[in-house]
Amino acid sequence: MRLRPRLSALALLALVLGFDAGPASTAEPVYPAGSRFGFEPPSDMSPSRRFSGFERKEGGATLSVVELPATAFADLVQTFTDANLKNQGFAVETREPVKIGEADGMLFTGSQPGEPGSATPTVRKWLLLVGDPTVTGLIIGQALPDAETEKTMRSLVTGVTIRPALTLAQQVDALPFRIADPAGFRPLRVLAGNSVLLTQGPKDQMSNLEQPILVLAQAVQQPPTAEQRDGFAKAALYSNQTMKDFVIERSQSYRSNGTDWHEIVARATDMPTNTPVVVSQTIRFAPDGYLRALGVVREDQREGTLAKFREVVDSVQVK
Repeated sequence: MRLRPRLSALALLALVLGFDAGPASTAEPVYPAGSRFGFEPPSDMSPSRRFSGFERKEGGATLSVVELPATAFADLVQTFTDANLKNQGFAVETREPVKIGEADGMLFTGSQPGEPGSATPTVRKWLLLVGDPTVTGLIIGQALPDAETEKTMRSLVTGVTIRPALTLAQQVDALPFRIADPAGFRPLRVLAGNSVLLTQGPKDQMSNLEQPILVLAQAVQQPPTAEQRDGFAKAALYSNQTMKDFVIERSQSYRSNGTDWHEIVARATDMPTNTPVVVSQTIRFAPDGYLRALGVVREDQREGTLAKFREVVDSVQVK
């Protein structure tokens, strides 16, 4: 069950995952990997491998958190009107300003009805926007009927602790995988706690794709079957909205060291700069998910770079 956003700011709600809490708090906040937002989850909830947050081991309730720039708070408070949220399937019953330490917050409570004509039950939701001077948090608690009390879930959502910003090295260390051989690439930023953007070259801010970039991301979800992998990989490649005019040079599935892989090499055009590029996408499949690597390099710099992309990907070790 998900909210289906149609507005740009509401697109953040695509990260509201649905579900699957019990009291008893821990002595210290528990922070999802790489997150600045810590919580005191019930003893039967543990950090999720599927998203940044917690989920009940037996199912029934989740808490997820998305970190945004500090400037996002005021805009989101204005955008998250009852009408806008209702259009996305979230029926708001109450909204109230709250204080999270010294930070301002806005708490929305309500429900998300099941799909019409389906047996999907209505889900209770608690959505908290919290605006710290250095970061904005979008925190979503949700529970199936009778899974948790209003008091428990409200306490879980609003009992958030915000810690100082982590260094880039700390964020990289918290990723669910380790890069054994960076092959000359270096991290620029970590995204959503499960992906990292790397580049090769001295610049942190680039225009016209002056330097190659490589994104590694781990997904924990049911992987496609062997028969579906080629279509799955091509759909993932074409979903990139910053490139167009794809021409596939090579697309193949193979098995190496006991692991199933799929690799695509394609030419394309970078839309913001109209620059010809070469795209390398490698997906490594596992029983419970997959690791996707997407490398982009200017066509006139492809010589040797594709091999470097592959060196990095081959060295990744899932924790």
